[in-house]
Amino acid sequence: EVHLEESGGGLVQPGGSLRLSCAASGFTFRTVHVTWVRQSPGKELEWVSGIDASGTTTYADSVKGRFTISRDNDKKMLYLQMNSLTTEDTARYYCAPAGDCGPGYCFRSKYWGQGTQVTVSS
Repeated sequence: EVHLEESGGGLVQPGGSLRLSCAASGFTFRTVHVTWVRQSPGKELEWVSGIDASGTTTYADSVKGRFTISRDNDKKMLYLQMNSLTTEDTARYYCAPAGDCGPGYCFRSKYWGQGTQVTVSS
């Protein structure tokens, strides 16, 4: 069965950094285009970043230059390095297949995990 489990969130001051992790199991991770998605209270799901099976990365304009997505196929792990964080980055962050979420679309599926909360505050 497909499982995705996020971790690494926490409370950080503006300008700080966090590294999020997503552990994948139950599918051939190395062949799947995977993404990071976030949601703030009262807001719609927002696609943040993606990395395809070849390692090509894409980013939302709001995080470009500050966030870096990466993957470790041997460990079946997805990462999001988040630098220069602002209060606008406060959200619960999820990993998801690109088929569920990408630029211009985002739909939650049963494969999503619990997410990890990122709170940026002084």
